[in-house]
Amino acid sequence: MLKIALAQDDFLVGHLSRNRDRILAGIERARDEHGADLLVFPELALTGYPPEDLVLRPGFMERTEALVAEIVASVRGIDVVLTYPRRDGAQRYNSAAWVRDGEIVAVYDKWDLPNYAVFDERRYFAAGRKPMVVEVAGTKVGVIICEDIWTPEACRAAREAGAGVIVASNASPYYEDKHVDRAAVLSERHAETGLPMLYLNCVGGQDELVFDGHSMAIDGAGNVSSPAALCREEMLVVGVDSGHLEYHHWPEGETELEAVNYAVLKRGLADYVTKNGFRSVVLGLSGGIDSALCAALAADALGPDAVHAVMLPSRHTSELSLVLATEQIELLGIHGNNISIEPIYQASLKQLDTAFAEVGEDITEENLQARARGMLLMALSNKFGHLLLATGNKSELAVGYSTLYGDMCGGYSPIKDCLKGMVYRLSSWRNRQGLAVPQGVIDRPPSAELAPDQLDSHNLPPYDLLDRIIVDYVEQDRSIAEIVEDTGIDERTVRRVAGLVLTAEFKRRQGAVGPRLTRKAFGRDRRYPITSGWLDSGDKQ
Repeated sequence: MLKIALAQDDFLVGHLSRNRDRILAGIERARDEHGADLLVFPELALTGYPPEDLVLRPGFMERTEALVAEIVASVRGIDVVLTYPRRDGAQRYNSAAWVRDGEIVAVYDKWDLPNYAVFDERRYFAAGRKPMVVEVAGTKVGVIICEDIWTPEACRAAREAGAGVIVASNASPYYEDKHVDRAAVLSERHAETGLPMLYLNCVGGQDELVFDGHSMAIDGAGNVSSPAALCREEMLVVGVDSGHLEYHHWPEGETELEAVNYAVLKRGLADYVTKNGFRSVVLGLSGGIDSALCAALAADALGPDAVHAVMLPSRHTSELSLVLATEQIELLGIHGNNISIEPIYQASLKQLDTAFAEVGEDITEENLQARARGMLLMALSNKFGHLLLATGNKSELAVGYSTLYGDMCGGYSPIKDCLKGMVYRLSSWRNRQGLAVPQGVIDRPPSAELAPDQLDSHNLPPYDLLDRIIVDYVEQDRSIAEIVEDTGIDERTVRRVAGLVLTAEFKRRQGAVGPRLTRKAFGRDRRYPITSGWLDSGDKQ
C-alpha cells in the first residue's frame, strides 16, 4: 500500500526562511513519524499564497530558487512534492517539483490559471501543458495544482499518462459552503477518470483571504470523504491500494455553516494580528450587536488578555448600552475602559459655532461624534500598540451607513463580509457554545445612538429586506427588475438600496481589510469605479 502524507499547513506569504523550516520539519515528520512514501505540500508552499507582485522582484525569485535547491538537496528516504514559483527564462510558472533522493525527477506547471474573483494568476504566470505522473511504492501518482481540478483537461491527461491516483495541491480560499463545491468537483473528475483523488488545501489567514483546510478525498468507488480538520494544521495520512483509500490520520472538520464561518473569522483575525506583529487589539464596545460579536471573536482568537474594549458614551448613549457593554466585558474577561466623547464633541461644536451659525443640525453632528470616537480609539492604538478593529458589517458597508474616519477607523474589520442577519446568527451560535454575547444585546433593536431615539430602521429598510437585496444585487449581480420580480420587494426600495451601494464605493475603498466569507466580498472580489456615471436606474446614460 502506498502511504501519502498531505501537509495541511500554514505558509506565510513572503517569509521564505520560515516556510523552508516548516517544509523541512514536515518532511521529517512525514517520514519518521508516519512512515509515508510520499509527502505533498499545498500550492506555492515555499512562498505562501498568493505572493502577488513579490514574484515580479528578481531578488525574491533568486532567494526562492536558492531555498528550493537547499530543500531538494536535503530530501532522503521519502518522495516529496515541493511547490513554488519557478522561472524559466523570461517566464514564470506556478510549479510542483517531484523530489527524490536529493534530485528533482519531474516538474509540473499549473495548467489552468484563474483570473476571476480574488485571483490574478495570469498577471504572474504562464500556463503549463504537460502532465506529471511518477511511480512510487508501486503506484503511479499524478499531481495537479488547484484550479486544474475544476476543469477536466489536467485530470484526463494524468489518467492518460498512467496515473492510478491523482493528488491536487491547493491554496483554495474559503467562501460559504466551499466544502460542498469541492465534493462536487471531486465527484465530477472521478466520473470522468474513474480515479481516486486527494484534495489537499492549506490553512491560514492572508489579508482578506482565509484558507480553511478542509482537505478532502474520493476513492475509486466514488465515495467522498468528510472534510478534514477545519482551519487547523494537520499532517493528513492516506493509504492508497488499487483505488481503495485508507485514512490513517484524517481528523474530521465541522460543516455547520455558522460553526465554519465563526472558525474562519476567528482564524482570519488571529493570523492578521499575529502575522503583522501585533500582540493586542482595541475596539469600541457600544452595547450593540456588531461590536459585541467582534469582542467575542477577538477574545476567542487572541485570548481575553489581548483584548481592550472601550465604551465611548455621549449624550445619546442609553444606560442600557453601558450596562450591556459592561456585562460583556465581565463575561469575556477582557480589559474595559470608559471614556466619554462629550467634552470633545462639545469643544468641536464650539469651534464650529461661527461657521455653522446659519445652518441647522444634520448628519454632520452625528459624524462628529463618530469621528471623536475614532480619534480616541486611534490614540489608544498608537500609544499602546494595539491593532484597532473596525466593527462594521457588510449590510452597513454596502449602503454607506458608516462614517469615514469614525466607526470605519481600524486596521482590520473582522465582520466586514457578514450581513446583519449573519451577525445575529453567529452571535446566537457562539452563545450556544457558552455565553459570550449578552442576550440583551441580541434582543434590542439596532441603533447607532447618534441622535435622540435613533434606530437603524429610521434610515434603512428592515435588515431582512436589506440583506436580501444586497445578496441579489451585490453578490449575484442581478438587475433591479429581476430583484423586484423575484422578491416582491417594492421597486423604490430596491432602487434606493442599489443607488446607495454604488455611491458608497468611495467609503469602502478607504475601509479596513476583513476576511472573505461570501462568494463576492467587498474588496478583491468586486472592483467597481468610484467615479462613475452609471446609476443602474434603467435609464439610458
